[in-house]
Amino acid sequence: MNKLAPKPLLFVAMPFGTKRDPAERYEIDFDAVYEKAIKPAAHDCDLEVIRADEEVVGGFVHTAMYERLLLAEIVLADLTLANPNVFYELGVRHAARPRSTVLMFAKRASGRQLPFDLAPIRAIPYELLDGVMSDEEVVRLESELKQRLQIAREDREVQDSPIFQLIKGYPGISLAHDVTESFRDRVGFVGDIRGRLKEVRAQKDVDSAKALVSDVKQVVLESKDTSPELLIDLMITYRDLEAWNEMISLTEACPTEIKNLITVQEQLSLALNRRNENGDRDRAREILQAVIRENAPSSETYGILGRVYKDEFEEALRAGQQNRARAALDEAIEAYKTGFEVDPRDYYPGVNLATLLLRKGTPEALKELEQVRPVVSFAVTRRGGIQSADYWDVVTVLELSAMGEDWQTAKRAAGKAVLIADAPWTLRTTARNLRIIKDSFDQRNKSTTELRQLITELENAADEMRS
Repeated sequence: MNKLAPKPLLFVAMPFGTKRDPAERYEIDFDAVYEKAIKPAAHDCDLEVIRADEEVVGGFVHTAMYERLLLAEIVLADLTLANPNVFYELGVRHAARPRSTVLMFAKRASGRQLPFDLAPIRAIPYELLDGVMSDEEVVRLESELKQRLQIAREDREVQDSPIFQLIKGYPGISLAHDVTESFRDRVGFVGDIRGRLKEVRAQKDVDSAKALVSDVKQVVLESKDTSPELLIDLMITYRDLEAWNEMISLTEACPTEIKNLITVQEQLSLALNRRNENGDRDRAREILQAVIRENAPSSETYGILGRVYKDEFEEALRAGQQNRARAALDEAIEAYKTGFEVDPRDYYPGVNLATLLLRKGTPEALKELEQVRPVVSFAVTRRGGIQSADYWDVVTVLELSAMGEDWQTAKRAAGKAVLIADAPWTLRTTARNLRIIKDSFDQRNKSTTELRQLITELENAADEMRS
């Protein structure tokens, strides 16, 4: 029997999730654009559609990404936010393929324009109202996308790459047939594995989930081309199951070039800190400090380092080791402060800095807290605050509201956090942060009734997620 010809591939390069437009006062739900307009248009054009990874692994575009850009029959790039990853991917595509690259962007109320170098290229605009597409606009965009995708699929003459248009005889990149076939096989493999991991995350029984993900791990590690993206997906799945031993073992089994990626090193440190067996916490610190020495400063790395010291602070307090607790608290504050200074847009180290300054409680710490809290509040508000669909955005509002004794907002944020949390450990982490705030209230003889209620709500919700 003849093998059926595979569908042409459409590779979509675009932002993921909900992102705030820095030039407007609203967020854009790019997942909605993808699900409501792009995927239906691709389906109607009989295309197989795959989307770019949300994060470039370890700070660089990895092999799978290059393959998609070079070998997909059509590439669709959403240039709305001038996302550097998307623009880099577009540059690679234009340098490699003469045609079948389609551009789109959301128009601003003030009149959004494409960057100068791309202005001559025909792009599909779409309208947003406060960051949302109307039903009528969804229908219009889907229709226009279908027309452009069909043209890209059928027209083998028109060149849309500026490089091929301007440089006569530019050869581009031509790959052998067996390379293309191998690429298609890997696309199918990645899709299958991610589907199985999605099933794992839906499991209520932790032991069953661990058994399923263990089977997936063996398939991934035994594959000829171990994918960084899939290994990181596996690590995150183990993290959501709070399977720290398995997460650490997976990292140790990774090829050296993947094990040394910054993202992998950060996640390994997080797992070591959470497992906290003999020597784990020291090793976590050593890994993070090595990452800091060898790479540009990162709010993510400093944020995880701060978490290691914060956990050591709490552990020392429980053991009655006051000197060790004070030292760990100061180190945690310094790490979070540095992380927030590296990128004030990243509220994670900022809100933890604020919490620990409140916990320290000295006049100097409280004075610094007065300066830090408004900056953190501004950072999370720009991401949507309590209206955001991101768990960490919402619980940051919760923690800031609790510090300021705004219980009405805190209760709203806690209720929403319970609704959108996708793993028990996230709720328990937030409950632990609220306990630190509660301890600072106890020290100052302030009422903790509302805080205790919030902590109980989050802990109960975490228990129910795996029951």
